[in-house]
Amino acid sequence: MPIRMSHLHESQRIERLLRDVRDLVPEMSRRAQILDIEGRFPAHDFDLLRNIGALSAFIPQRFGGLGLGIDPGGASSLFAVLRSIGQGNLAVGRIFEGHANAIKLINTFGSEAQIERASEDLRAGHLFAIWNAETKDGIRVIGDKNQKLSGAKAFCSGAGHVTRALITATGESGMRMLLISLKVGERVKRMEVGLQGMRATETASMEFEGINISTNEVIGGLDDYTREPTFSAGAWRTSAVTLGGLDALIAEMQQQLRARNRHEDPHQLSRMGQALIARESARLWIERAARMEESIDCLVGTITGYINLSRIALESAAFDIIRIVQRTLGLSAFLQTNPVERLMRDLATYLRQPAADEALTEAAGWFIEHDFPENRS
Repeated sequence: MPIRMSHLHESQRIERLLRDVRDLVPEMSRRAQILDIEGRFPAHDFDLLRNIGALSAFIPQRFGGLGLGIDPGGASSLFAVLRSIGQGNLAVGRIFEGHANAIKLINTFGSEAQIERASEDLRAGHLFAIWNAETKDGIRVIGDKNQKLSGAKAFCSGAGHVTRALITATGESGMRMLLISLKVGERVKRMEVGLQGMRATETASMEFEGINISTNEVIGGLDDYTREPTFSAGAWRTSAVTLGGLDALIAEMQQQLRARNRHEDPHQLSRMGQALIARESARLWIERAARMEESIDCLVGTITGYINLSRIALESAAFDIIRIVQRTLGLSAFLQTNPVERLMRDLATYLRQPAADEALTEAAGWFIEHDFPENRS
């Protein structure tokens, strides 16, 4: 009975979090346009997410948290949270997903003491990120006893606002993950040319030259960052945020058709039906990909293969929907005052995840030799 009551209590807390996140979506969406124009970090949105416990929801249950996406069975709830935030503002979703990804890696490969310290940081309100994109020279660990970092990271979302950065660095023996504490505004190197979309993420390079490294900051072992299935499986979280962006784009298309009194036109209805089919197909792939990450019955290659195929399915659906929206709304979809224009830019930028062709061919190669997983849900 005590275990059952505890489970009920955790379920109620998660349901409250989901409601609180959904309640933030309308205001988040209204702020998104201004934040995009100004290229300004969504600080207020993250204050609200912090206040409702969304940033700290990843604390494992054994440390008194919800274990959202960390403890077994939490993937479906995390999927719902990520989708809602993506619907509100894709830029917020991008940074929040990076926060979730960093915590997942720490909980997967870190020591118990490191997980507990990260949990304390979450309670204190720190924003985490995982930054792995390299500049020309990348990040290197130099020195033997007194090790320091040399180099910089590129395309760091939330640069200057993230206070706990999980980065990859290469030493003589291989790649390591390091958890670096940062102060707000420090070590940021602004990009000379901004991104087309995702402007509110304040993406920039981060300089790590001269930072001293202690053993407490080393997360996991050599090359753990690329260890499967964790390396590929995290893609479903990015996809869940993207799906929220598609929700927002389709909702705008519906609203604008009604405003023009074109919502009963048979050609427009046909396009709307195609968009809904594409969005639902993507949802089915991504929801199952989230469950696949937690699967204990599947081979590693089956998990990574399925999740990589879900990435491609989402990308295909998203560009189909963007094309449909453009054909449906015409030139008005390209007006900078139209939220659709921002959503399409943000989606196109966010969808440019690395090595899409490699993910597709490797997944296809795996399933040439192995059975496709049965759907038992």
